[in-house]
Amino acid sequence: MTGLFAVILAAPARASEVPTPEMLRVLEPQAEGPRITPYLTHQIERAWALDAARQERFARVRTEADLRALQDELRQKVLAVIGGLPGERTPLDARVTGTIPRDGYRVDKLVFESLPGIHVTALVYVPEGPAEKRPAVLLACGHSPVGKAHPGYQEMAVRLVRRGYVVLCWDPVGQGERSQFWDRSRGRSRYNLVCGEHAVLGNFATIAGTSLVRYMVWDGMRAVDYLLTRDDVDGGRLAVTGTSGGGFQALYLGALDRRIGVVLPSCFPTALPMRMANRIFEDPDSDPEQDPPGLVSEGIDHPGLLLLAYPRPLHVAAAVLDFFPIEGARKSMRETAALYRRFGHGDRVAISEGYHKHQYSAENQAKAFAFLDRALGRPSPAGLGEAQTLPPEALRCTPSGQVREDLAGRSLMEAIREDAKARPPAARTVGELYRGPGYPGIRDWPVVPFAGTFPRDAIAWEAAGRQRVGTAIVDRYRLHHGGGLVIPLLHVRREGEPRRELLVRLDLAGKVRPGDWPEVEARLAEGHEIVSFDPRGLGETRMRYKAASIDDPALAPADEESAYASPLSGVLANHVYNAQLLGRPYLLEMIEDVEITVRFARAQLGAREVAIDAPGDARLLGRAVAAALPDVALVRPVAAEEAFDWREAVESLRETWPIHYLVPVGASIHFDGPAGKP
Repeated sequence: MTGLFAVILAAPARASEVPTPEMLRVLEPQAEGPRITPYLTHQIERAWALDAARQERFARVRTEADLRALQDELRQKVLAVIGGLPGERTPLDARVTGTIPRDGYRVDKLVFESLPGIHVTALVYVPEGPAEKRPAVLLACGHSPVGKAHPGYQEMAVRLVRRGYVVLCWDPVGQGERSQFWDRSRGRSRYNLVCGEHAVLGNFATIAGTSLVRYMVWDGMRAVDYLLTRDDVDGGRLAVTGTSGGGFQALYLGALDRRIGVVLPSCFPTALPMRMANRIFEDPDSDPEQDPPGLVSEGIDHPGLLLLAYPRPLHVAAAVLDFFPIEGARKSMRETAALYRRFGHGDRVAISEGYHKHQYSAENQAKAFAFLDRALGRPSPAGLGEAQTLPPEALRCTPSGQVREDLAGRSLMEAIREDAKARPPAARTVGELYRGPGYPGIRDWPVVPFAGTFPRDAIAWEAAGRQRVGTAIVDRYRLHHGGGLVIPLLHVRREGEPRRELLVRLDLAGKVRPGDWPEVEARLAEGHEIVSFDPRGLGETRMRYKAASIDDPALAPADEESAYASPLSGVLANHVYNAQLLGRPYLLEMIEDVEITVRFARAQLGAREVAIDAPGDARLLGRAVAAALPDVALVRPVAAEEAFDWREAVESLRETWPIHYLVPVGASIHFDGPAGKP
């Protein structure tokens, strides 16, 4: 130990009524800026371990029958992680609201209902020529405020329609004409039409017991249903393509809808452990539909989605400089292509790479569209040709440009709530979740002094100094566990007083700060000892970095600490989504840190009675701890406090809440632990 930190710990304690921040610091000060923290390393290592298990399952494929069995497994798992699909194809009520004649083709403005009252706005590009059935392409939009009217999507649609395809390009929910949170007075979304609305919708869907993926994929499937009603579409020759968020939709639609004959995602497929490692720095916007809970832990990942296309023609367009890591795309496609080749279909799978950033470049489009032509046995013209675009206003399918302003119906939030009510409640308790898959066995870990190495299945404690604050003694500790994780911990007590009930104080920002000291003194005056700590990814263990949205830098709060915990575009949200992919929600990881703390307190601090003090936003965490750890009670607040409640959030259509509480099917979770004590 060197430098200023050593001086802080070695300096004689001085009396003070309120501690300085340095008095409550346990770890060496962290540099500001992006870095690979121990918590991020921990998540990535878990992801690769799960990926190794997935690869072992794929390696057991010896025959095509084995491959079909694996596909059946993968399909059921994908449906489970996205919350299934609606069971009924309700009337589309499709209507063309206008037509734009163009040179060699026309553009029909289309509105249909993917679910009752859920309106989808779309453009259908139709080639001129004799009446005949033509092949069709679903062109899925990526993240753009104007959705289907984005110049890039218009250009792709024009290039495809000039090749003889009917092209349907639709607005994803939360983009273009489909804002779910439109502020009429400001003429804009309350969030934004890039990723902001997806963050709100996706988080809400997660706690309601489903996912935004379910509804976005269903929109695409209903677009297929519409195409099959048209006399000019050959239902046996359908394809799907799209880039970025459109690549996400193309990959899932290709995986789950076998009516689609050719699958061509762009700038999306990768390997999720790599994506988990870089997205905080490269693309931090909350985008829950790309991270359905369990996609990694269930052995699916992007290779599993790609493999569901087999034996249909599959082309992936990739960008070497993309924030969807190119090595992940290569790795996943190598696995997929090897299985295509093994069973005689190597000519049906390909990857094209362009040396550029995140885009469906002209060179990648040329390769993808030529692949599409070959797959459908069509002539392939040279080049892409010119493509003139129109202003977004000219392509509106509704009078004002917003379905929620012009059309009677309901919001997707309302549909999600109604679907949640219609599903049988999952009888799950916090205790069952906590001790379920992924529980690391903390109850059996030994508590030992730190010996200089970082244990994986033990709690290794290390004293980090003592400080006097008025009449209180503050002992500092570091608890090492998990092969590199550390919990900074404070033990606060009155000097010379007998051991009393120990309160573990919880806060969603981390351990106590100088501003919390009056609260600490009040608990000391009641005869308690206090333990306060930083859960992983919070307080001293957080990354001191403000993640900036690449599409909307104003999305996050101005100050770095508030931005860190933003549910719309923050570092913590990305950790939470990583945890979801790994099948162990962040809330359960926080409870793990509490269990580690309690075990240390009993073994090393001599604590007998242990209770949880969880004021304010931490109240739900406190309830969950008391339910998961039977030997810990929850202290009732002095004043009445309303804790965040998943069921109430779904019922009231609550849009945002602490991202810490993003738990799948949260609204169906029951608390089975002690009710607390006064």
